[in-house]
Amino acid sequence: MEADVAVVGGGAAGLVAAARAAEAAAREGRAARVVVLEAAREPGRKILVSGGGRCNVLPARDARERFVSASPRRLVDRFLDRFPLAHQRSLFEGLLGGALREEAETAKLFPPSNRARDVRLALVGWVAAAGARVVPSSPVRDLRVAAGGGSFELRLDGDLVRARRVVLSTGGLSVLPAGADAGGYGWAERMGHRVRPLYPALVPLTAASPSHAALAGVSLPARVVATSGEERAAASGGFLFTHRGYSGPAALDVSHVVARAVEAGRPIRVTVSFGGSGEEWDEGLRTGSGTAGSHLRRRLPDRLAELLLREARVPDGAPLHRLAREARRRLVEAVTALELTVTGTEGYRTAEVTGGGVALEEVDPGSGESRLVPGLFLAGEVLDAFGPIGGFNFQWAWATGSTAGAGAARSLTRGTAIP
Repeated sequence: MEADVAVVGGGAAGLVAAARAAEAAAREGRAARVVVLEAAREPGRKILVSGGGRCNVLPARDARERFVSASPRRLVDRFLDRFPLAHQRSLFEGLLGGALREEAETAKLFPPSNRARDVRLALVGWVAAAGARVVPSSPVRDLRVAAGGGSFELRLDGDLVRARRVVLSTGGLSVLPAGADAGGYGWAERMGHRVRPLYPALVPLTAASPSHAALAGVSLPARVVATSGEERAAASGGFLFTHRGYSGPAALDVSHVVARAVEAGRPIRVTVSFGGSGEEWDEGLRTGSGTAGSHLRRRLPDRLAELLLREARVPDGAPLHRLAREARRRLVEAVTALELTVTGTEGYRTAEVTGGGVALEEVDPGSGESRLVPGLFLAGEVLDAFGPIGGFNFQWAWATGSTAGAGAARSLTRGTAIP
């Protein structure tokens, strides 16, 4: 098979890249042979399982400061600037035939139908309408610059594809479809790119505390802070005690600090606070009526209230008006800085994304092209950046995929056909 643009990986970034590449070539009056080589039997598997089958297409508001990358913040901004959030929203409302549904309490945007399969169907339809082709069950086993340069050779199981341009959108190590191996990291590294250490991110935390395991199933809003050396992350949102540890958006959004600390053998401190500041809790305990236990249960689940009282060594029935200052201080600290006995994360098995990847400094944010390998374009999770829970990683995939696809098509004018 020969192609003008071969997109390796038919996930979120790859599908957008293919459609953009075909459209960009058509605008220049040329028909480009654009193919998507997808390892799984169907493209967009991660789209289907996202958001509990609803697909959180986008965030309702930008939050670029919350993206995590070892590259300078300005580079993350430059990649996102190529396809701004408002333009992405407009694109998907056009593809899906209606306004995206906003979940007000989380600022998440979902498809009008609330069905993830409609998002995948719309993207696959866009790819076909643009003139590109998806080739399923086609895992790429190797990628090399062809002898003499100017094109690439992609080896499949028993087949060879020669392509003038390649978009590398192989995704990460989490939620791998059957047949996929996230080989893009290794290929990029072999071609000279710096691949920053990989780690599971947006992943539940594991723990070794029997008392906390007894709270499995308790869920409430919270703020979680993870610290390891000079690295610190804080997040607010839903928090869930599980049989294995801790989950929910607030825990997942700080999990990268835990994952990296475990890998480096550094100590970790993770704390959680519930329902207000220390000053607010102190004021309530000083001026409230009833007992310490009844006061906590008015604002917190019963099992959690019992745990916090034990942690603070305050009797459940202690009258508030007789509570000593030191006891009140211990209880406030338990409610606003409960230390979690975190041992690590659940790993790639349950991670939403993979942290680390190809350094952004080595990719042109205006085109998505490698600064080291002409004709190679990179998009999505293979790059060293990810956002928090809430549609931000789709925002990154749509932005980088759009840029890389269009950039690959525009660059075709530089070279000649495959010999």
